[in-house]
Amino acid sequence: MLFLVSLCIISTMFAVIETGGKQYRVSPGEKIQVEKLPGEAGSVIKFDKILLIAEGADAVRVGAPYVTSGGVTGKILRQARTGKKIVFRYHSKTRYRKKNTHRQDFTEIEITEIK
Repeated sequence: MLFLVSLCIISTMFAVIETGGKQYRVSPGEKIQVEKLPGEAGSVIKFDKILLIAEGADAVRVGAPYVTSGGVTGKILRQARTGKKIVFRYHSKTRYRKKNTHRQDFTEIEITEIK
């Protein structure tokens, strides 16, 4: 049963890219949010650090550390910030309480092509 499930996952085209110190599994037409990248909305971005490209169950290319042939391109949809996160520090029995907030910048990208 597990074997059939794994073949269904690999049957579509996807890639694993690295950006902002994190790894993302992407496929064409998918929208992802990554750490802030330079560029404006509507501009095209090319990812160089590709760890894996799968074009079906038979054609899987794994990089060592990166795949040299092929590429992943995307279109920047928007530059924005996440919602407000509360950062609360507390030490019991010492009356230490500190409340702060944080908003992280991100770039929303639509993956257009995997070569």
